Amino acid sequence: MESSDLKILFFDVGGVLLSNGWGHESRMMAAEKFGLDYDELNNLHNFIFNVYEIGSITLDQYLDVVIFNHPRDFVREDFKEFMYAQSVELPGMLAWLKEWKKDCGFRIISINNEGKELNDYRVQKFKLHLCFDAFISSCEVKMRKPDPGIFNLAMGIAQATPSQCVYFDDRIMFVNTAKKHGIRAYHHTSFESTKNILEGLKQEKFARV
Repeated sequence: MESSDLKILFFDVGGVLLSNGWGHESRMMAAEKFGLDYDELNNLHNFIFNVYEIGSITLDQYLDVVIFNHPRDFVREDFKEFMYAQSVELPGMLAWLKEWKKDCGFRIISINNEGKELNDYRVQKFKLHLCFDAFISSCEVKMRKPDPGIFNLAMGIAQATPSQCVYFDDRIMFVNTAKKHGIRAYHHTSFESTKNILEGLKQEKFARV
């Protein structure tokens, strides 16, 4: 008989706990700061970024295509430093979740789309190991949301059935993908709303004990 006892919380990272690692606003700022043609940058980015996110190319190879396809008057390391600096902690959620996790009774696992260098930087910089028990990152598993395979893999690694899992994401498309797998999924819109949902899940879990 399939157990419905909740035991796994899956979280996206960018847009929930941290800013997006390399979103369109960051690319617009980069174009302005470094004197780049934004339309060209963005078109090339859209062409190849998915390949970077599934770990098929390195950050340097991404930059070769998108930025250093012309002679530049700035160096690669300065551009990388700018990219890394775009990652900031969103107010409230991450700090609270690190504390809440200590006695929540759930395992918490990320399911996130991120290129390896940016992913590794974000995990280390923001001490995400204090929040997550495991990371299902696109760069490591060679799949990215909304590929159904990444959700199946996550549940397999967690050894959990869909009814034992809850998923949070700021993008409604990915929330709907999770729901199609039978996972209870919530659209993250604010710290307070997600905090209230999590407190309710904790009460639900301990009410079963």
